[in-house]
Amino acid sequence: MKTTPLTLQSRYSDEPQGLEGRPQPATGRADKIKGRGKKTAARPRHKAAGSDPNVNVGTVERFASIIGGGALLFYGLFRRSWGGALMAFGGGSLLLRGLSGKSPVYQALGISTAAKIGVQKGVKGIKIEKHVVIKKSPEELYQFWRNLENLPRFMNHLESVRIIDDKRSHWIAKAPAGTHVEWDAEIIREDEGHMLAWRSLENAEVKNAGSVYFERDPAEAGTKVRVILNYEPPAGRLGAAIAKLFGEEPSQQISEDLQRFKQLMEQVPYH
Repeated sequence: MKTTPLTLQSRYSDEPQGLEGRPQPATGRADKIKGRGKKTAARPRHKAAGSDPNVNVGTVERFASIIGGGALLFYGLFRRSWGGALMAFGGGSLLLRGLSGKSPVYQALGISTAAKIGVQKGVKGIKIEKHVVIKKSPEELYQFWRNLENLPRFMNHLESVRIIDDKRSHWIAKAPAGTHVEWDAEIIREDEGHMLAWRSLENAEVKNAGSVYFERDPAEAGTKVRVILNYEPPAGRLGAAIAKLFGEEPSQQISEDLQRFKQLMEQVPYH
């Protein structure tokens, strides 16, 4: 049967009509669905796991600690003896380590198996961040630091830095027990007067990457110099622990280096 305009009109009689008699999208239910979609998108996201800077235990270690700690805790409580109590205490500590991702032993040794270092692919293990406020302009401090051959003047662990070209340089550093290590590095990013970033080249004896920021500090009438260093010791994390026993712990070295830098630039004798 031929459909007439009247039949077409009656078929869509419950829907809004356009200028040409065509149905227009309904607004009621669709808007509600649309509104629900917007509300869902606006929900606050949970903080990503591992964002706590104090977490220093990797994911695999955490799972192992939770499983092993839980087993020791259960078995120790089941024994109901002094030995069982000690076992339960150890299991509880291991369980807490896994749940929190924080190890006091790792913290004391400056070790983190959870660290993620994005400055150089393949560099992992130790991260150091230190800062100092110096009563000089960011531009003046940047120019001094940008001449990398100046670094051994206040960094005691460096024997020398030799500039190869505008981007590359050769570094020689002191190591524990009177030894030394050396590597080539390249500048990977710089913002004149504000920041400088570098990383070691392939096959370096010490894989490392770092950056220094020069941020004006009006409250102190000077510049906040912030250094971030990522490095992998020649013998891994165990090597870092051994270096600390020799009295050459990098975190302390960087703090002392920055104090020397401050006193050098402010012309105050360093003691």
